Amino acid sequence: MIISIFILTVSLALLVYWFRYCCLALLRDHVEQAGLLPEGRFSFQDVRSRLSSESDLDPLHRALDRDYRVVSYLLQHAAGLGENSVEDRILQLDYRLMQAWYRLTRNSAPRQARKALVERAAILGCLTQRMSEQAGLNSEA
Repeated sequence: MIISIFILTVSLALLVYWFRYCCLALLRDHVEQAGLLPEGRFSFQDVRSRLSSESDLDPLHRALDRDYRVVSYLLQHAAGLGENSVEDRILQLDYRLMQAWYRLTRNSAPRQARKALVERAAILGCLTQRMSEQAGLNSEA
């Protein structure tokens, strides 16, 4: 019985580690391949710049949630984009987990809440970049 619990615990820890590693690797690849996104279409670009100076994080949280609703709607309903890839689904799940983490930590650990918002903004940047590449909106300079 104890061995089974130990194996289950280790397996769960490895699954969580794999998931976080995949998410961070996808975001790191996005930063290295970042192209130009249309200015003013989404507020996550503004949120990134305001995160270091803003003391009230709730308006930034709401702005990111609005962007996520738009991006997820476009990913689900836009013709020609095809099915969501596994990477997109992983990033969407990570967004929702970071959303929950923000809610848990916004009062007790503001630094962790700020990191969750940073990651959520990066996820939105990655998803919009991937969506615009699929739609052929990025122009090569």
